[in-house]
Amino acid sequence: MAGQRQVQRQNGVALWRQIADRVRTSIDNGEYDHSGMIPPELVLAEQFGVNRHTVRSALAALGQEGIVRAVQGRGTLIERRQRLNFPISKRTRFTAGIGGQGRELQGLLLSFDTEPASETIATHLCLATGTPVIKLEALRKVDGVPVSRSTSWFPGDRFAGIADAYRRSESITKAFAELGLADYIRTSTEISATHAEPSEITDLELSPGAIVLVTKALNTDLDGVPVQYAITRFPADRVHFTIEN
Repeated sequence: MAGQRQVQRQNGVALWRQIADRVRTSIDNGEYDHSGMIPPELVLAEQFGVNRHTVRSALAALGQEGIVRAVQGRGTLIERRQRLNFPISKRTRFTAGIGGQGRELQGLLLSFDTEPASETIATHLCLATGTPVIKLEALRKVDGVPVSRSTSWFPGDRFAGIADAYRRSESITKAFAELGLADYIRTSTEISATHAEPSEITDLELSPGAIVLVTKALNTDLDGVPVQYAITRFPADRVHFTIEN
């Protein structure tokens, strides 16, 4: 666990958050399975080169996520080891996919705009280059923890009110339904992995060097007409994918 010691100071990310990310990753990797407990605060403080108060803040954050629980007289017990499972199928839906894995699901609208479709976006949405499209930026959280950061494009003439509908419902599926699209299907999903960019580190509350899983997905209506092209980034230490037929 030598890599755990490499917390970076003065990089814009709080030390306690970096430590929380590293402890969470160690839990996911099964590094504490022999005991079922997080190492004592003093041990972690020495490993990371910080004071015990900083470690305590990191463990408190993990406690709020439901990952660990302080047990008087014993230490810090691991409550949840597994990452959230996000199934990818013909009908991929964030809310249905995460389901009962979290107590509270949030969809936050970060920004939206109408812009001319680039050649790439136009190709995916089967539009002429320069056709107006709506670009929507959103952040999804589970129990207060960011789990995805998405950029989506929609045909502007068909979904002119989708930003307001999403803000109200916090759901793309519900926003589609409000605008008259009752059902849609996932026709393609590309998955890759990369290091998080600075903006993703901020929005997803990651530490520098964190890995994100990136999906590029196309959804169409039941007639095969494209309705959404989306690029979404998921923290690799919080989410894993299951590909379903």
